[in-house]
Order: sequence, then C-alpha cells, then structure tokens
Amino acid sequence: MKILVHTTAALMLAALMPLSAQAALFSDDEARRAILDLRAQVNAINARIDGKADKTSSLDLSGQNDQLRSELARLRGQIEVLANEVNNAQRRQKDFYADLDARLRKLEPRLAKVDGKDVEVFPAEEEAYNAAMALFKAGDYGGAGQSFTHFLRLYPQSGYAGSANYWLGNAYYAQRDYKNALAALQVVVNRYPDNPNAADALLNVASAQVELKDRVSARQSLEGVVARYPDSEAAQSARQRLSTFK
Repeated sequence: MKILVHTTAALMLAALMPLSAQAALFSDDEARRAILDLRAQVNAINARIDGKADKTSSLDLSGQNDQLRSELARLRGQIEVLANEVNNAQRRQKDFYADLDARLRKLEPRLAKVDGKDVEVFPAEEEAYNAAMALFKAGDYGGAGQSFTHFLRLYPQSGYAGSANYWLGNAYYAQRDYKNALAALQVVVNRYPDNPNAADALLNVASAQVELKDRVSARQSLEGVVARYPDSEAAQSARQRLSTFK
C-alpha cells in the first residue's frame, strides 16, 4: 500500500511538472516565487504521506490519497492561473514596446529621394507635404495654399521647401492672387535654382508679371528662362512668347 501511495503521488506530481517547468521560464519574479511556493506545498504533502504510511490503516491511506488528489488539483489550478497571468503580462509588455517603437519611428528622420536629391525627412513632414499636394491635385487651391504655407512654417529647411514654394505659387496663381504667386515663385528661382521646377517657376513669374501689368519685368524673366535653362521645355515656351512679345 505504501508503494501505491508513493506511485500515485509521483504520477500526479509528474503531471504537474510540465506547468512548473514552463512557469520557471517566466521573467516575472513574483509569479515564479508563487509557483515555487506551491511546489513546496506539494512536497510537504508528500512528506506527510510518507511519514504516516506505516502507521495508518488502509482506509486512512485511501482517505489521505483522495485528499492528496484534491490538494494537488487545487495547486495545479493555481499554477495554471499564475502562468496565464504571466503570459498575459508578457503579451501586454510586448504590445507596449511594439507600439512605443512604432511611435518613435514616426519621430525619426529617414533618407528619401526628393527632387532628385537624397535628403533626410521626417515621416510627419512627408505626410504634410503629400497632403498639401493631394489638395492641389484635387483642385482645392485655397486649401492647398494654406497647407503649403503651414508646411513651410513648420519645415522651413525641408528638402521639400523648393517644390512647396513652387506649388504654393501655382495655388495662388490659380486663385488669381498674382502678387502672392509672384512672391512664392521668386523664392524658388532665387533660393533653389537647381530645383527641377525652377525653370517653370521663372516662366510662371513672367506670367504673373504680365497679369500685374509689369511687361518690362516679364520680358526680363522670359529672357532669364532662355539664358539660364536653355535646354528646358520652359525655355522653348519662353522663346515663343518673346517672339510675339511687344
């Protein structure tokens, strides 16, 4: 009978071991200590059974065996609860760091190709520029103008600044605000002469000057397009305009 008790206890403890081994892998110190305490209780129960096995009747052994099963079942349930809590805590911690990493990435600049050049841009910076461009392409020139103006205030040194001024000038021009269009386009010509849109910007400067009745300056701007960007499509348009310019 003593052998039977030991065998039964050993089998139930063996069934408990996989969960105990799994819990030992968790990094949560408090949960691990709790699981170790539960295992100590299991060992204490086995020790009590061993000490009384030779002094009790078969009926007493059967009752103690049932009690052992009940106690081990309770302890196993507690270990499963603790293991589940540790798993959930680790999952929440993992999700937290993943979300934190994603947020930090939005604050870090990345290398991007802008107007043919490699420049560092912030994700929010790129999103703001693209949002303004989307408004312009949709024909919302008022909204585009406000968005480009706001963009240039936030990112005055941005790699998108040259193109942002160009499209801002075009947005003003589309609204017949030729004075502000002229100012924005001249920024492109003067500060960003190598920008891919610089030749067109100077051509549009001439158009704005014509609308403002400044034909002398308009002729000079057209001549400047031809002189500075002779192989561009804007230069071809400038030559055609100059041929009929009076």
